[in-house]
Amino acid sequence: MAGARTFPHRHLLGIAELEAADIVQILDLADHHLVLGQEPIKKLATLRGRTVINLFFESSTRTRTSFELAAKRLGADAVNISPSTSSTTKGETLLDTARNLDAMAPDVVIVRHDKGGAPHVLSRHLRCAVVNAGDGQHEHPTQALLDANTIRRHKGRIEGLEIAIIGDLAHSRVARSNVLALTRLGARLRLCAPRTLMPRGIEDIGGEESRTRTRIVHQLEPALEGADVVMMLRTQTERTTGEAPRFPSSREYARTFGLNARTVELAKPDAIVMHPGPVNRGVELAADVADGPRAVILEQVSWGVAVRMAVLELLGVAPAEPAVGA
Repeated sequence: MAGARTFPHRHLLGIAELEAADIVQILDLADHHLVLGQEPIKKLATLRGRTVINLFFESSTRTRTSFELAAKRLGADAVNISPSTSSTTKGETLLDTARNLDAMAPDVVIVRHDKGGAPHVLSRHLRCAVVNAGDGQHEHPTQALLDANTIRRHKGRIEGLEIAIIGDLAHSRVARSNVLALTRLGARLRLCAPRTLMPRGIEDIGGEESRTRTRIVHQLEPALEGADVVMMLRTQTERTTGEAPRFPSSREYARTFGLNARTVELAKPDAIVMHPGPVNRGVELAADVADGPRAVILEQVSWGVAVRMAVLELLGVAPAEPAVGA
């Protein structure tokens, strides 16, 4: 079902490496797999006999579970490794971890790490495919892919849509991947945050393509006006240890940048509200909006399994390559 077109990548390390055609190929295959989640027996044999390792050095509920379900629904064996059970607690380096994993001959390693570039390091020392499940403040490619899939299924297209991404852009790898993916697919973006949470040059990360399709806004109302999609981001306090406060208080942030029943009405009547989770209710998103008819947050989770199935299928069926320095 991967189609006549051969997927041209050995790994999925970031959206930056993907062309628009690559993204569409993943989304099209994900649409096919979405149906499986509604079947009583959620099992295929596509990756039967293959092994997928979830190597998560950061806490995760949605992403890790989603990848585990995706692997199992494709028939693969899934193994989870967390920081508390890995040898890194005994002083083992990431490179040594990679070499030891490689000796076990997995077919796909999915890695989440608090350091940007960690999946790239692993990809150079593993013979199998490597998938980035979030690295530092760099990228979170499968989240952007499932976000794009959610938008496309609700709106029928991505090209030409007005999409507002609002919140802690300074610490959000989700935002970076979405800027790359959504502008590559032809959307127009409004990036909105307090000046203290707006990283300099974020509109330029995709070159001319993202620069011409992205507008920086520092007030909530103009970001929301006429938007087709509103994507809210949480304030990532776990990434600000040791930093000076970026805003006066959560209450003040909610008042000026939080989405509530009044401000959501500034978007188009059929606008959808998204959030990558976990949601800080009452801060970036009011409970009545999070649970309201515009919200598609739980659909993002459901469709995330299908997107990750597509990624694993496209990468997991390829033969292993010799590792560098293994």
